[in-house]
Amino acid sequence: MSTAAVAPASTGQVLADLIPVSRVRDVALVLGGAALTGLAAQIAVPVPGSPVPVTGQTFAALLVGAGLGAGRGFLALALYALAGVVGVPWFASGTSGAGAVSFGYVLGMILASAAVGALARRGADRSVLRTAGTMLLGEAIIYAVGVPYLAASAGLSASAAIAAGLTPFLLGDALKAALAMGVLPTAWKLVRKQS
Repeated sequence: MSTAAVAPASTGQVLADLIPVSRVRDVALVLGGAALTGLAAQIAVPVPGSPVPVTGQTFAALLVGAGLGAGRGFLALALYALAGVVGVPWFASGTSGAGAVSFGYVLGMILASAAVGALARRGADRSVLRTAGTMLLGEAIIYAVGVPYLAASAGLSASAAIAAGLTPFLLGDALKAALAMGVLPTAWKLVRKQS
């Protein structure tokens, strides 16, 4: 394990890069990102008329991507999905398996985490406005996979899938984006003060 000092934060880095480099660090970050997403998925509120609950899972997935970067974020969410498919009960409300109509959102989170991580590496998580755009893009990717999967797996028309799997979640997603707009730029400000 390397004990070399970490250089001050610069564009090209994500928050996880500020921890001294080692394979143990990367494994711990991936495991921690998967576990955080699994824990956040347990915050689940049913939505009347929708088979998809409001969860903390999407927020965690996007923070994992922004904090870990594209590669580690992708691996963390892929591990989360794989473990849930094989039986770890950490999908929304303690469920597991790939048979749920909401599994498409989990698949979308893998892609969104990677995209958000790539943008964060370019500094898109360091200001309020850029973080807002980054989070909204991540949410759009999740819906781009989740809503068609919901339509196909539940036998819904496109308009019914949008009504059940997108529209009820827009306000909550705006709140999650607002929270990220406070958390990520604040973390970078703290890093800059310490360097």
